[in-house]
Amino acid sequence: MESMGKMKSSWDLYVEEALPKLESRRTFAPLRPMNVSIAGQEGAQTNLDEDEYETYQGIQPWDRLASQIKLPQTFYQRLMDGLELTSKNEREEHEIISSNQEKQFKNLTLFAGNDFLGLSRHPTIAKAMAKAAMEQGTGPRGSPLICGYTNYHMALESVLANLKKKEACLVFTSGFAANMALMAAIGSIVPVQTGSTRPTKEEKVAIFSDALNHASIVDGLRLAEHQGGVELFVYKHCDMSHLDARLTKCKNKKKVVVTDSLFSMDGDMAPMVELAQLRNKHGFFWVVDDAHGTFVWGKNGGGLAEEFNCEYDVDICVGTLSKAASSLGGFIACSKIWKQWIQSKGRSFIYSTIAPIPLVAASYASVVVARKESWRRREIRNRMKEFHALTGIPVKSQIVSVIIGDIMEAIKVNQFVLILTFSHSLNITHILCLTVSICHWLREFVQSGFYCVAVGPPAVPPNTARIRLTLTAVQTTEDIKRIAAIVSKYVKFIVPSYIDSSRHISARL
Repeated sequence: MESMGKMKSSWDLYVEEALPKLESRRTFAPLRPMNVSIAGQEGAQTNLDEDEYETYQGIQPWDRLASQIKLPQTFYQRLMDGLELTSKNEREEHEIISSNQEKQFKNLTLFAGNDFLGLSRHPTIAKAMAKAAMEQGTGPRGSPLICGYTNYHMALESVLANLKKKEACLVFTSGFAANMALMAAIGSIVPVQTGSTRPTKEEKVAIFSDALNHASIVDGLRLAEHQGGVELFVYKHCDMSHLDARLTKCKNKKKVVVTDSLFSMDGDMAPMVELAQLRNKHGFFWVVDDAHGTFVWGKNGGGLAEEFNCEYDVDICVGTLSKAASSLGGFIACSKIWKQWIQSKGRSFIYSTIAPIPLVAASYASVVVARKESWRRREIRNRMKEFHALTGIPVKSQIVSVIIGDIMEAIKVNQFVLILTFSHSLNITHILCLTVSICHWLREFVQSGFYCVAVGPPAVPPNTARIRLTLTAVQTTEDIKRIAAIVSKYVKFIVPSYIDSSRHISARL
């Protein structure tokens, strides 16, 4: 394993060579760090100290509130009636709520959100945010390159860099913005180095992207392609043989592989160990979007790279504060050289107002609490084991997806087909037909007190609409028993004897 004090990589040296060209063209964008004073105490400054944050062992009364939601009666009735959202229905419902005529609500247990650790009602995080608001006010002062980059933002970047075992970090207003900035920054290197927007094919950076990467990566890569400095290759989802073949065939000297660590709509994980082995073989620059893995996986919540002991193989890690951290924002953990490059060439960073201080204070507290309250990660594993034991469906992460197909056709014909895909590499399927109404299934979820949704395009590709369930640290064993009983009525998971059930499996309905 490499250390954080390792020698600069060839990519760091490559970017370091390009930085003076930004300076000579007056396009290098330095951060302008500023310390802010406490209101009413001239000269006094806040120093964030991890030891000041109170943490707890085991579920507390407020934790349960993180899994509870209240639905307006009109929306609840629409779900019970099996009606799809329409603009007309939404307008009518908003009119009712805005006129304060909606006074009845239904309490449901949430199985559709991304608050995996259940931190959204944690008093320590709320206190940190309230304290910062009282001392610093609520609004950001400006963009990070003008006057918004404060000691709060620097403290958050430091704790995130330590979590990800990287030299530096850059915080963003969203995970989407972070991926957009990173892809654009990668795409700008060759045009800056060559001084041309039309470099030769061999000069371009070859970027290899998983077929099911998040939309923010896809859109960022489109922007990078537009800059003229990259050539894009898409490899089959989690197919390391296909990626290996494409890397071997590619003649470009500079290669980048970018992948989600945990795929949000399928719940499967990138083969991190195999990717690390391919990195050693081909010498590519490895970018991981760990949005759904950060704080949930790894001993300290460092994500999938920590879970599979390849933190030092990952060159850049993108993460979000909007899911398991129960806050808002995104970040890029990287080397100091790359941080300078991204802040200068990542347009979604340069042209965005920075996150307000109270939100940053809440995010900092979330990182500390998430790391120290490791019992939350254990509870998620317990819920995963329970769901698998009760349904037979293999559960590889906190996200369980049951693919329906064409959701509108399923509703119209009142039936759907269960297709269980057992292996990406073996390409084996087993088909079982069930006659049942998808609307009836969702209605039963709601009637039993669970909020679950069907996800369709554009969030997922056409004909792959799905029921997406998320398992969290603050759901109970009783919750799992009740929802598993409903799932088991409609999904009969059968593994033929010739299938190795230990391999990757995703259930399709």
